[in-house]
Amino acid sequence: MSPATLSTMSLYRFKVVMLGAPSVGKTSLVRRFVHSVFEDSYTSTLGAKVERKNVEIDGKKVNLLLWDIHGETDGLIVTPSYLQGAHAAILVFDSMRPETIEMSLTLGQRVLEQSPDAKLYVVANKSDLAVELDIALDVDAWASRAEQPITLTSAKTGDGVEDLFVSIAAQAID
Repeated sequence: MSPATLSTMSLYRFKVVMLGAPSVGKTSLVRRFVHSVFEDSYTSTLGAKVERKNVEIDGKKVNLLLWDIHGETDGLIVTPSYLQGAHAAILVFDSMRPETIEMSLTLGQRVLEQSPDAKLYVVANKSDLAVELDIALDVDAWASRAEQPITLTSAKTGDGVEDLFVSIAAQAID
C-alpha cells in the first residue's frame, strides 16, 4: 500500500463490550479473534481487559476496542462506567448452559441504559460441544427469548468468530 493510500484511508474506532455470565467464553472469543489462539484453561477475568484489533472493510480501517468484562454474579456487578460509550455489545451465553442467556440479556439492557445507541449481538458460544455430543441447539427458542437473531460461535474451533467481529465492524461503519 502506498503512503498516499494510507493517508487517505478512513479510520474508525469502535468500543465493543463483551458481556455475560462467568465461564461463557468471553475471553476465549477475544483471544481467538485477536491472537488466533484458544486455551482450555480457565482464568476468571477481574474487572475489564481491553484488547484491540484493526480490520479493513471496503477500504476503511476499523479499530475495534474489545472490552472483555468480568462475568457478573451475585456480589460482582459490571461497573456502569465500563458500558459507557459502547458502540456495540456482544452478549455471550454458553450454548450448553442455556440458563446463561438470561444474564446476557439483563446485561444488554444495562448497556442500553449507559449507551442507548449501542447495537446488541447475542452469541451462543461453545457450539462445538453440541456437535461433539450430537445435541441439537434450540436456536429458534433462544432467538425468541432474545427477541433477535442468535449467532453461534466456537472459540475453540474458531467457527463464526471472525465473521461475528467483521460483521460488527461492517455494520458500525454503515
